[in-house]
Amino acid sequence: MFYLYILYSRKLKQLYVGQTKNLEQRLQEHRNGQVFSTKGGLPLSLIHTEKYFTRSEVIKRERFFKSLSGSKLKKKILEKFLADGSSKL
Repeated sequence: MFYLYILYSRKLKQLYVGQTKNLEQRLQEHRNGQVFSTKGGLPLSLIHTEKYFTRSEVIKRERFFKSLSGSKLKKKILEKFLADGSSKL
């Protein structure tokens, strides 16, 4: 399985979209500040995940979320997350 995930930094008020084959390991790397693009925004909250069978599917979805139309969906996901409360990585 391949995973798409979205992280939120309350500190920076930013979203990060990523994909991985090993979700738990990748989240641990984020928690430990080992990921350059997110280490300045710690702590992070995992706000969304999706599962895919192939790498090409997850890459296609990641590209969508990084596009202008995908940013609208990210905003809706963030709004729902903030309304429901938060959980950290």
